[in-house]
Amino acid sequence: MGWDGALFVELIGNSFQLLWVIVPAVLFGIVIGALPGFSASNTLIILLPLTLTMDLDVALAFMASVYASSHLGGGIPAILVNMPGDGGSVPTTFDGYPMTLQGKGQQALVLCFVASTIGGLITSLATVALLPYLAPLGLYLRSVEMVVVMVFGLVLIAAIASDDLLKGLIGGFFGLMLGLIGADHIYSTPRGTFGFLELYDGVPIVAALIGLFAIAETFSMVEREAIVPKSETDIARPRWADTIDGLRINLKYWWQTIWTAFLGMLIGIVPGAGATIASFVAYQQSRMFSKTPHLYGTGHPPGIIAPESANNGVTSGTLVPLMAIGVPGGATSAVMMVVLQYQGIVLGPRLFIETPALAYGVFFYMTMSYAVMLLMILPLARYMSKVVNMPTRIIVPLIITLTIIGAFANREYIFDMWLALIFAVLGYLALRTGYHVTGLLIGILLGPLFEQYLLRSLRLGQGDLTILFSSTLANILWVLVVLSLLLPWLRTRQTQRALERAGDTARSGL
Repeated sequence: MGWDGALFVELIGNSFQLLWVIVPAVLFGIVIGALPGFSASNTLIILLPLTLTMDLDVALAFMASVYASSHLGGGIPAILVNMPGDGGSVPTTFDGYPMTLQGKGQQALVLCFVASTIGGLITSLATVALLPYLAPLGLYLRSVEMVVVMVFGLVLIAAIASDDLLKGLIGGFFGLMLGLIGADHIYSTPRGTFGFLELYDGVPIVAALIGLFAIAETFSMVEREAIVPKSETDIARPRWADTIDGLRINLKYWWQTIWTAFLGMLIGIVPGAGATIASFVAYQQSRMFSKTPHLYGTGHPPGIIAPESANNGVTSGTLVPLMAIGVPGGATSAVMMVVLQYQGIVLGPRLFIETPALAYGVFFYMTMSYAVMLLMILPLARYMSKVVNMPTRIIVPLIITLTIIGAFANREYIFDMWLALIFAVLGYLALRTGYHVTGLLIGILLGPLFEQYLLRSLRLGQGDLTILFSSTLANILWVLVVLSLLLPWLRTRQTQRALERAGDTARSGL
């Protein structure tokens, strides 16, 4: 599965020759990613007849570029209007939208763009270098280990609930209950569907996302003249200095970008894991290891960098099992698999021996697309941030129209449009009463996946719960989960004791 310098030069030359398709594909992917409901996988499925008629190298370059850039595009509405483009962009709203409300939307966009492109760039290069060694990793993370990975994401509910434990946990558990709606994973018996066939596959994620975040936020926007308060209007005016300031902040947290990108890549290698899990786990881990965890959720830069870097680190990771063992890591790589098989390509280890240029080429195309993105998107941050200065009487109807169309476009059910409005009312009431919409959404997103892997593990263990502690890797992950819960509590205790000692010292000095 090795390759030499001549192949390296050839692949670089091919990547430059295909810039004519990479550049428009990147622009197209950014637009697609910014529209809720229009994911890269759905778009590539629609364009499948077109890609089947292209030359194989051109088709792979186009699909890889759309896939990579759509992950970046999802962060744009998440930051500016609290409207995540997909599940992987949800954690970006936690700190991205608060920065926008503080008049720092342009800096937040730069943080998102640089973390996304650098994270995707370094993981694509790392994948090219380490592909023979990364390929078997997807086989080590089985159902037992994936249960623990899901728990990492669910632990974020407890972290979010730290401000108001009762309300936070109520929101999280309510989300988990909603996540159980649909046919169960063993007997396919419908649960909580109320007779609606549209709910047999579970609560549609796009409708829940759109309702809880986008439309619910527009209900709050109606009460203001603009997204950014008037007191922050002067700060919110786009300036080149803000782009430079965003680059400076990215440089300050360079290590955050690197380690979360590799975390996303490793999670992406596991078939079925995907960007949603990677971004939630990255945010939770970033918060856990931070010296200032209380700043997360208030507009803290690492809260944008971590999920966006992991979100884009996933893109190269999902292609590893596809190329190495012939198993698609996600919906987008499954579309690529169809195109490759249509062209008569046999995936697996022999691919690297017989046609190494094809096996490694897709990662070079992805690397080139991230390089193009970095040069193309940064100057646009200044102009994109102007959205926040639009009057709400204009932007609110626009957002509601686009999001309702997005809810329909995902599955093409009118039912999903009504469901999005129901979730919007639920989200607005939660915001008004101090409950955590985020915890509710985490339950809806990760609850079904947790149940799926848990039941699969229990079936393998014939109902014995000790199977969850049956592997060394799983036990290591369990220890990390416990530390994730204990470290913030211990850090809070330490801070309280330090404040008490400082108070005692001050009193004794008087």
